Amino acid sequence: MKRLIEMNSVTKDFLQGDNIIRALKETNFIAHEGELVGIIGPSGSGKSTFLTILGGLQKPTIGRVLLNGKPFSDLEIKEKSRIRLEHIGFILQASNLIPFLTIKEQMILYNKITKTKVNQSWMDELFQKLDVEKLKDKYPSELSGGERQRSAIAKALYHQPSVIFADEPTASLDTNRAYEVVKLLAKETKEQKKATIMVTHDERMLEYCDRVYVIVDGVLSERKG
Repeated sequence: MKRLIEMNSVTKDFLQGDNIIRALKETNFIAHEGELVGIIGPSGSGKSTFLTILGGLQKPTIGRVLLNGKPFSDLEIKEKSRIRLEHIGFILQASNLIPFLTIKEQMILYNKITKTKVNQSWMDELFQKLDVEKLKDKYPSELSGGERQRSAIAKALYHQPSVIFADEPTASLDTNRAYEVVKLLAKETKEQKKATIMVTHDERMLEYCDRVYVIVDGVLSERKG
C-alpha cells in the first residue's frame, strides 16, 4: 500500500517557564491509502500536538513529516499552506463550516481561492453519496448535527485531498448520528483511497478503524487486538 503521510522520529518540546516540556516523545507513524486510523488517549496526552504537527500547523522540534513521500514539515509557511489547501482535508468537532455560506457555496469557495474550475459532477456525486443533495442551498444553522457533519465530510473530500484529519468528528452527535458519520467516513476513505486520521474519545467508533493508536504522556503506541 502507498504511504500517504508519515512521521519520522518526531518530537515536540515546549518551553514552560524555565522548563522544557516534551509534549510528544520520539514518534514514528505511517498512514497508507485506504486506511482509517483511530487515535485515542486522555486529555492532555498529546493528541492535539500529534495532529497539528502531522497536519503542518506546527513544526516538530526534531524529526520530519512526509506527505505523499515528500518533505512537508520542512517547508516554508506559504508553501506548506498551499500544499495543505490542495492535499489535506479537515473535519472538526464543530463541523468547520462557514456560517454565512450555503453548503454548495462552501464547496465553490475552494475553487475561488485556487482559481480552478468547479467540478460539478464530483460535487453532485458527493452530495448524493453523503445524502446532502437536498441541503446544498441551506446554511449550516439550518441543519442538524448529523447533516452538518455529512456536509463537512463532503467539503473535506471535494478537493480530493490525499489525507483527511478528523478531530473528534462525533463529539456533538448522538449515537446513531455518530455511527452514521464514521461509517460514511470509513467508506469514502476506502473508495477514494485516502488516508484518514481520526482523533476520538468515543471508543465505540473504533470498530470502523483499520488500526488504532493510543497516546499517553506524549508516547504513541499501536493498540493490538
